[in-house]
Amino acid sequence: MKKIFLISSIVTILMSCGSSGNGELVGVQQREFWNPTDPYGMVFIPQGSFVMGPSDQDVPFANVSASKRVSVGAFYMDETEITNNEYRQFTNYVRDSLAHLILGEAGIEGHLIEEDEFGNFLDPARINWKTKIRWNDQEVREILEEEMYLSSNERYNSLREFDTRKYNYEYEVLDLQDASNKSKREGNASGKRDRSEFLSVVTVNIYPDTLAWMHDYAYSFNEPYTNDYYSHTAYDDYPVVGVSWKQAVAFTKWRTQEMNKFLRANKQQASPDFRLPTESEWEYAARGGQDLSPYPWGGPYTRNNKGCFLANFKPLRGNYVADGGLKTVKVASYNPNGYGLYDMSGNVAEWTSNAFDESAFSYAHDMNSDYHYNASEDDHPVLKRKVIRGGSWKDIAYFIQNSTRTYEYQDTAKCYIGFRCAVDFLGRDKKDFQ
Repeated sequence: MKKIFLISSIVTILMSCGSSGNGELVGVQQREFWNPTDPYGMVFIPQGSFVMGPSDQDVPFANVSASKRVSVGAFYMDETEITNNEYRQFTNYVRDSLAHLILGEAGIEGHLIEEDEFGNFLDPARINWKTKIRWNDQEVREILEEEMYLSSNERYNSLREFDTRKYNYEYEVLDLQDASNKSKREGNASGKRDRSEFLSVVTVNIYPDTLAWMHDYAYSFNEPYTNDYYSHTAYDDYPVVGVSWKQAVAFTKWRTQEMNKFLRANKQQASPDFRLPTESEWEYAARGGQDLSPYPWGGPYTRNNKGCFLANFKPLRGNYVADGGLKTVKVASYNPNGYGLYDMSGNVAEWTSNAFDESAFSYAHDMNSDYHYNASEDDHPVLKRKVIRGGSWKDIAYFIQNSTRTYEYQDTAKCYIGFRCAVDFLGRDKKDFQ
């Protein structure tokens, strides 16, 4: 009896020390600790409040913005615009995935790199185009020639080139805004509807429009940029251009997928989604903590006290090279702003996540201001306008101001528009986790 009583007492004690918390409300125990680290190549932007809108006169009398105090939560932002080489990682991933799919049906042993130089498992495995593809294997050669490369009648000087028209990236979207609107409009409690109603699959061809250098400027010699800007290593650290808003969004989806794939493989918590910054986040970050300043560097002038220009734009009534660059220049060629962000003015203009509406300032909330509209292919072109910020190498000084807002259409690509990513910071401030 004593033994039975002792065993019963031990079981009771163990049960009382478990998740029940001795009858007290202590929450779920042994949860994984969250220690936020800055994503590679990104800087932390603390939460804050600022006056969003014009800091100077409305030169073109556009009347598309008004001064308004807005509060923004903490987030991360890429310190530079996405470069050609960074975007090439995306296009190579899609290329290798396509080859993996094609060759997998014919037997692909001997063609794959399954681990990187650090011994990390690659999923999907990558194609080693230099050494692994057995070009003397007639079957493999014929499959690749037919499925991956331009046909013989499309080749220039008989060069074998990939058919980039096949570089399609597919991702899923869960439209929470649509779900919220329908729930509110129809009076249904959240979660009562079939979630598949708000799920959709998006397919985007992700290769940059290299012809943008040609079709954006008539009677201008831009063939060298069309031929080499995206492909040549000389331009690896230059901002990627010729990327539409849709392609930029696809990049953020892929970047999220790659990050979370790595984190899951290492048994870590998933990261918040990478995304394009909202218009209010972009302007807040561009100001670098200096409210009411027209430019990211704080002053009202585009030169420093030595007479050097502080950004890559179109100064002096069209003297493009006065600032050191004829067109785009390497990212981070000029000093960063107060938050450590480079090229928030000039070089290339940048896509934001927001739809463009001239009156958006009138009705957008003053907390994390945001206006979205997911335009379909059949919508009127006006509904496909997306906000771009920051101005570019081809713009005069007014258009590189922090507050200047303009737009371009979501399915168009320009040689003067690029992008950078943002990602939510989970929590109030870094100090909360120290």
